[in-house]
Amino acid sequence: QVQLVESGGGLVQPGGSLRLSCAASGFTLDVRAIHWLRQAPGKERERISCISTSSEITVYADSVKGRFTISRDNAKNTVYLQMNSLKPEDTADYYCAADTYYYCSGYIPPDYWGQGTQVTVSS
Repeated sequence: QVQLVESGGGLVQPGGSLRLSCAASGFTLDVRAIHWLRQAPGKERERISCISTSSEITVYADSVKGRFTISRDNAKNTVYLQMNSLKPEDTADYYCAADTYYYCSGYIPPDYWGQGTQVTVSS
């Protein structure tokens, strides 16, 4: 059974940091690129980052570039999102999802989504 489980969300003050984790099971993580996406209340889902299988390619949305860093540890079947200099507009539910391919194609099968972790940035 394919599972992706996010963790590490919570409440943080503006300017603070959080590290999200995405633990995968039921499939071989190291053959799929992994995406992080987020959805804020009342807004459309936003793709914010992606990492290829060997970490040679990382992609960031302009909204998080320079503040967020994606990484992966294939031996631990885990992908991370280090979030620094957080802003109130980063408040959202954050999801990880596995691409169909080893590169960031954007094609994500329906079963390869996590349930999300909530991040709230507020003073």
